[in-house]
Amino acid sequence: MNALNEHAWKQTDTPKKASGGNRTGVPNGFTLIELMVAVGLFALVMTLAAGAYLMMINANRQAQALATGINNLSFGLETMTRDIRTGTGYCGGSNCAPGVFNFTNVDGQSVTYELVDNGTNCGGASAGYLARVTNGVTTPLTDPSVMISSLTFDTFGTAPYSVGNDTTQARVTIVVNGCVSAGPGKTQNFTIETGATMRGTDL
Repeated sequence: MNALNEHAWKQTDTPKKASGGNRTGVPNGFTLIELMVAVGLFALVMTLAAGAYLMMINANRQAQALATGINNLSFGLETMTRDIRTGTGYCGGSNCAPGVFNFTNVDGQSVTYELVDNGTNCGGASAGYLARVTNGVTTPLTDPSVMISSLTFDTFGTAPYSVGNDTTQARVTIVVNGCVSAGPGKTQNFTIETGATMRGTDL
């Protein structure tokens, strides 16, 4: 009799296994706190990822703006030096005025390269653009993204041989200082030095 009662007690008090796999009989799932923690972590990860993505986009825009300005400046300097190499009569056989270089090009035209102030500002100094003046017509060689604060032409051997027996081949060293746009409200300073030597004879 006692064995029968003990067997009945075991059958009554032993918890049954729930159909969902939980031995306590509570349905499986997430609690509200667990959902809030999961959503919070997801939002945090997405915020960090979005911030990094926006920083990459901004850095890429700055790099593209900087490359565009430098390419434009390089094109202007290459055009000027190529024109100077094939020209004659650098600065009329004397020293050039500050920021101005004049000569006669291969077509016999009087050409002047100079810095034109357009009211822009570069590092607290007034700036402008590189220009080519031919027959009274001024042609800008750099766009507004390039702000040139100083343009220097250092000439050597500009006097012809017939004046003072100058045997030095005419050449010029060009130094350009300024800044280039690197995105909205941002600039990058630069200093570029290049040179050109007259290809023809300087008699």
